[in-house]
Amino acid sequence: MAASKLIDVCEYLDRFAPLHLAAEWDNVGLLVGETESVVRRIMTCLTLTPPVALEAIQRGVDLIVTHHPVMFRGIKKLTSTSPDGALLLPLIRAQIAVYSPHTAFDNTVGGINERLAQKLGLKQLRALRLQETGKSFKVVVFVPDSHLAAVADAMFAAGAGRIGEYRECSFRLAGTGTFFSTETTNPTLGQKGRREEVSEWRLEMVCPASALEAVLSAMRRAHNYEEPAYDVYPLQPSASAIVGQGRVGQLEAPTTLGELAQRVKTALHLSQIAAVGEPSKPVERVAIACGAAGEFLTDAIRARADVFLTGELRFHDALLAEAKDIGVLIPGHYATERFAVEALVAVLTEKFPQLEIFTSQQEKDPMRYW
Repeated sequence: MAASKLIDVCEYLDRFAPLHLAAEWDNVGLLVGETESVVRRIMTCLTLTPPVALEAIQRGVDLIVTHHPVMFRGIKKLTSTSPDGALLLPLIRAQIAVYSPHTAFDNTVGGINERLAQKLGLKQLRALRLQETGKSFKVVVFVPDSHLAAVADAMFAAGAGRIGEYRECSFRLAGTGTFFSTETTNPTLGQKGRREEVSEWRLEMVCPASALEAVLSAMRRAHNYEEPAYDVYPLQPSASAIVGQGRVGQLEAPTTLGELAQRVKTALHLSQIAAVGEPSKPVERVAIACGAAGEFLTDAIRARADVFLTGELRFHDALLAEAKDIGVLIPGHYATERFAVEALVAVLTEKFPQLEIFTSQQEKDPMRYW
């Protein structure tokens, strides 16, 4: 069976759901594993539980992509008698890596909240809770034509080149570079002891501060020069309508809360759904925050949404929703996220068709309704 390196899969996941989009409290990225190890089988899941871990071991999995992270809080011991140890030590012995995209996957373009919005046909999408894009840089590197694609791809994979809804953004300008190499150098092009003129590309792309070190490291690894010439320029922070947590948008046509509830049940294959509000309530503007995101109710109210769709809601928040006359639909935490880790299989398969990629079959919603 063909294989890929773990680092290549992780770099792609970092690119698909950039880690800087994750909430500050989250624990995302590669959590367990050796980056140079080989990956042949990948299993996705919503939550890494003992039955899911056992399934991964029995099916010979090399990488688990779990939406909810392990080691969420600080670990003081990792033994067979501690919960984290009992879960992770068998995976470590089996050389199974663990990666979690969590809130980065929730919030990214094409992530879980947007997939929920697409299921409902929402238009004019914006982030429900806008976030400043934070400190960022423009990275400029000069590279010959022979290595332009390799260097650009490496920088994209490490987290550079993202502008709003767009990925792999760069600017390229052809020109001529000069250098004079001394006797102590080992130039890739030209000869020592004289000035050389070389056709090069000026390659530039934006890069979040959180990814700068990784982007520069990836650029150096992919570059063919002994000493690549590059510049790093700080940029002013800005805000984007689509960068942030949750989503809010418009239905194609006004409907009622009851009809929208039926639409959600159909889209998520549910037999029932919890709700706040009268079925006849008119709705058109919908706010979405998947999982345990009841705290975004106030953001939905501020965004003048008619209805708020989330996975969990506290009792007193339900009372607040009634008081503010905003409908709430609550399909459940599992329902608002599990479908997306199933869809992630197709995303990964398109990028790594040589690998065997599947979703856990042992995982199930722990909630029961009688």
